[in-house]
Amino acid sequence: MSDSRRDFAALVALMHRLRAPGGCPWDAEQTHRTLRPYLIEEAYEVLDAIDSGDDKELRDELGDLLLQVVFHSELASERGAFSIEDVVESLASKLVRRHPHVFADVEVGSAQEVERNWSEIKKGERRRAGRERPSAIDGLPRGLPALARAKRIGEKAASAGFDWATADEVRAKVAEELEELDVAMGSGDDAAVEEEVGDLLFALTSMARLRGIDAESALSSALAKFDARFRALEHDVESSGRQMRELDAAELERIWQSVKTKA
Repeated sequence: MSDSRRDFAALVALMHRLRAPGGCPWDAEQTHRTLRPYLIEEAYEVLDAIDSGDDKELRDELGDLLLQVVFHSELASERGAFSIEDVVESLASKLVRRHPHVFADVEVGSAQEVERNWSEIKKGERRRAGRERPSAIDGLPRGLPALARAKRIGEKAASAGFDWATADEVRAKVAEELEELDVAMGSGDDAAVEEEVGDLLFALTSMARLRGIDAESALSSALAKFDARFRALEHDVESSGRQMRELDAAELERIWQSVKTKA
């Protein structure tokens, strides 16, 4: 039994059994749409496992994510659309096509050149399939988090030749957007403030991208740091027998500066 549980075909058969008559009622009721939130959730749990550095947790979460792939493939197979074998074949073929520097005689000099070739190969594939996209920034999932979407739009625009030359140039744009935000806040126009906040966030994301920083990861790290410091602040305030609302801004700032040196 232990050996069969390490076999991919056995995993597929297990999923088939769960969906079959006499299997699991919950699994039998699922559709591509009802499974959608689980796919997103499992992907984020994989990211959490990566950040934790716990290999066992990462192994388990990758398994949960793989289950989603197998589950969706089983649903498609039941309606005669495609099978998990088709998914594997499609992926393997794509990897070979898009790595001609490995599987053919194309030579590359850098990872950046690999990315450019990958992009051109994808364009050729879409053109031959009659699915050519009218814009260089087409093709991004609508559900992508805004910071990640901002990064990918910047990358796609850059691949078409539209980009800042250096991160320093974007830093000047950040300063400009801050000034425009100040003007909007002074006007009392909430819609203008929202627009300028968006422009500022996009500029910051572009600056991060050109410095090789992933804005989504940078913000996640900042939130984790704030989380630790705020909890320490709560602890220090409660240890003094007081409530946070009882303290004025100056006292809270003093404690905050103190916990910053420790967390």
